[in-house]
Amino acid sequence: MEITSVNNETIKEIAKLQQKKYRDETNLFLLEGLKAIEEAYKADIEIKQVFVLKEKAFRYDFLENKIVYVTDSVLRKLVTTDTPPDAVAVGVQKQYDESILETTKRVALFENIKDLGNLGTILRTATAFALDAIILYGNTVDLYNPKCVRASVGNLWKIPVFQIKDFSVLQKYFNDFTRIATLPKSQDSTFLKDFKPQEKTIVMFGAESDGLSQELINFSNAKVTIEMNSNVESLNLSMSAGIIFYKLFLL
Repeated sequence: MEITSVNNETIKEIAKLQQKKYRDETNLFLLEGLKAIEEAYKADIEIKQVFVLKEKAFRYDFLENKIVYVTDSVLRKLVTTDTPPDAVAVGVQKQYDESILETTKRVALFENIKDLGNLGTILRTATAFALDAIILYGNTVDLYNPKCVRASVGNLWKIPVFQIKDFSVLQKYFNDFTRIATLPKSQDSTFLKDFKPQEKTIVMFGAESDGLSQELINFSNAKVTIEMNSNVESLNLSMSAGIIFYKLFLL
């Protein structure tokens, strides 16, 4: 099958997946480029279709029965980058059973994240340091936004991610954890270098602009600060997460 018109009805429907509304309605999302598509395939993500330039189709032989040939102009309509890759795939969003949280020991929570690139990098970093799960709490950006999918560099499906809005769910699964609030230096916070984690630990991060909510600070039973030069106010969220993951979960 080949599609050459940007006004093709299938192409117009697939392009809608650039919007969160349609991703939520269909439970589908876009994968841009070979790396993302390969990693999704290896993680058993269901791939519905692959729209690919005919001369590059050989790179996607592992999805041979899903391939739709398209022109460069059609491909550009489907992607969200200025420089399009050679293929775009449509995948089914992965759903995790919440009961997984009953057996986790190394968890990170991120509250009200607004930066897509940060979230993608965090997922990649959490995978590198072998966390058991990520919690997205409150009003976070969309995990399946194409920018987040790209920033995760194929690591989006290597760690369970749960989007939770109800505080009672946190109480249900994490009451017996060491619950670490990451904060600026205060009288009752401990420097990261001096902190010793327990076997079951959840570390909680707030958005760069607002920090952790009082609700989660009150929920915590430990407070940790990254020691740094006094003339630097704060670190990028994904950088802070990487430092803390390394210290808590790898050392």
